Amino acid sequence: MRIGVIGTGRIGTIHANTLSRHREVGSLILTDADHARAQELAHRLGETAAPGVDEIFRWGVDAVVITTATSAHAELIGRAARSGLPVFCEKPIALDLAGTLQAIAEVETAGTILHMGFQRRFDAGYTGAREAVRSGRLGRLHTVRALTSDRSAPPAAWLPVSGGIYRDALLHDFDCLRWVTGREVREVYAAGSDAGPAMFREAGDVDTAAAVLTLDDGTLATATATRLNGAGYDVRMELAGELDQIVVGLDDRTPIASTEPTGPPAADKPWTGFLERFEPAYAAELNAFVDVVRGERTNPCGGREALEALRIAEACEVSRRDRRAVWLAEIPAAPATG
Repeated sequence: MRIGVIGTGRIGTIHANTLSRHREVGSLILTDADHARAQELAHRLGETAAPGVDEIFRWGVDAVVITTATSAHAELIGRAARSGLPVFCEKPIALDLAGTLQAIAEVETAGTILHMGFQRRFDAGYTGAREAVRSGRLGRLHTVRALTSDRSAPPAAWLPVSGGIYRDALLHDFDCLRWVTGREVREVYAAGSDAGPAMFREAGDVDTAAAVLTLDDGTLATATATRLNGAGYDVRMELAGELDQIVVGLDDRTPIASTEPTGPPAADKPWTGFLERFEPAYAAELNAFVDVVRGERTNPCGGREALEALRIAEACEVSRRDRRAVWLAEIPAAPATG
């Protein structure tokens, strides 16, 4: 199997390393807007660097992995679909619903595969939580609390193209909320704070956000995020039911300290970021993609999964802006007609 990797930044390098070691992958073709970066990685892995995206498609590959800037995702997904190629793409498909829907339509028209990169679905903790909920261990689920806290702020230049904290950081929490519980979000009420560094206000974004989400069975969920959690990178999900409660992401590296006399001590080596925290999950999702391409398993995370997470993020942005509750039915799930 020959796979083209478009984008050799942080995530692209991780994915290229995983694929280069995979026994079913014979070779890779790597390309990046920074050609020298692609060449350096290709040399290190013993793979081939291409001058640009055109060569990826012209030289012939069996599948494509897209890890470019988000602004290029939708166009590249469409190009791969028109070429009849299965695609793995980092989230999101696009920062807007129109671009997302167009890319999904191209994939569905072509009858190809789009596997989205929601790596938390391959994390042992989230997988265990899903199994606990689906098995009935918790009884009737009544409360879910999800959070994503980055250790330090991203570069100021990145904020205007990030899509904002709901579409970027919390998109994973929205996806996992649906995936773990098996329910859909019915209504959201969201708020945000830009009381931190001025660069967030200048970008029209917030540094801290919170949302209350009501699921279609009445379960209540909260999702919070911040860019400024100096204690360390913190990702957790707590699920409480009438019979039991569980937590994802609580271990000896969770950056939280108890004030109780007999509570656990603060972590000696807190997580530094998502690449470290989810390293095994990133490898697992690429291994799954190879299995999908080989026809050995069904697609575990298609484009419409990404669409539903984006619709929740869009609803949160509308709620924050308008200071009101927003029903998911207000956010289109299909192209407008007429």
